[in-house]
Amino acid sequence: MPADLDPDAALMLRVKQGDTAAFTELVEKYKQPVINLVYRTLHDATEAEDIAQNVFVQVYKSAHRYRITARFSTWLFTIARNLCLNEIRRRSRHPAESIDAPTPGQQDQPPHQFEDRHTFSPPDDLLHGELEQKIEEALNALPENQRTAILLCRQDELSYEEIAEILGCSLAATKSLIHRGRTTLKEKLKPYLRSGTWSP
Repeated sequence: MPADLDPDAALMLRVKQGDTAAFTELVEKYKQPVINLVYRTLHDATEAEDIAQNVFVQVYKSAHRYRITARFSTWLFTIARNLCLNEIRRRSRHPAESIDAPTPGQQDQPPHQFEDRHTFSPPDDLLHGELEQKIEEALNALPENQRTAILLCRQDELSYEEIAEILGCSLAATKSLIHRGRTTLKEKLKPYLRSGTWSP
């Protein structure tokens, strides 16, 4: 993909040439989306920030090898998912070290680091907060690959083809994951979606 079609790839090419300001610009744009993805994969706020930092460390260290083979965001989220999977594998080998379990009172808190793209009028705030908590619980119950596919799908700029590349599976399999995940979410959230304001 030519750099002029992806301004973020153009920025990464500047990083390759040693432009630290371009790197800072990429971090500022993508730090929160990466933290959101990692947190919703691992359910650990501290780990999410640490792994997000490692994602950008890897981006910087890999700058000299960077070539434009896909959109920058596709490459970035692939790195983020791979680091998440590494952490999931590490936890499975050392389950005693896992801190997945919520701390006291955490269950009652809104989803950490959640960025909502919609605006709500003040009377809707309370109901919206409850809905987001139910959405978070339903997302957490999905298998990892379905949950990641849904979360990536909510990144407006990513196409199904790019999500398939990040997940390392076929386009058909990716569409199936998203369809199954959405179907499950809608079934679980049906009692809370009377207003129709949210679409997974």
